[in-house]
Amino acid sequence: MSEGPKKSKYTATRRLALKMRLLSTAMQMLIVEKQDKEKEREQVLSERIPPIKLSGLSVQELQELCKDLHHKIDVIDEERYDVSLKVAKNEKEIQEMNQKIYEMKSKLKRPNLKRVKLSAEQLLSVLLGSKHSQSIDFKANLKTVKKEEEKKEEVTDWRKNVEAMSGMEGRKKLFDAGQ
Repeated sequence: MSEGPKKSKYTATRRLALKMRLLSTAMQMLIVEKQDKEKEREQVLSERIPPIKLSGLSVQELQELCKDLHHKIDVIDEERYDVSLKVAKNEKEIQEMNQKIYEMKSKLKRPNLKRVKLSAEQLLSVLLGSKHSQSIDFKANLKTVKKEEEKKEEVTDWRKNVEAMSGMEGRKKLFDAGQ
């Protein structure tokens, strides 16, 4: 039933037009998102930082305000520096641990295991430890099976049989042996 490649439902121009529409709506959504973030930022800043009223202040009060602002800036800058140091330290530790993991993976290769032959008694002594004192014969309860020996044809020297096989008697023997 499948006859070659399936044709697309949309033509190339239709797909291009749809792609352009999607890109334009995505662009509009990004612009709206940026505006929302800017409004939110302005709102948060207005809540955290009250507006400064500079009018009607004396020189002494302006100097006190500047000192206070400088002190706040220094405290915030120290906090930022401490946080950046902690982040750098954590990133360095993460990088070192990743390096150690990589090295361990490359070094640790599973060794080829060697087959160890243990008798039944040795195996029991390993498994049971010092509890094992008597010897158990696992082969005692097994059936004995006699193997039938295959009949082997006697290998004889062909030169000795040449005289016996020659003539009619020899051919008769070969014929009888074949049946």
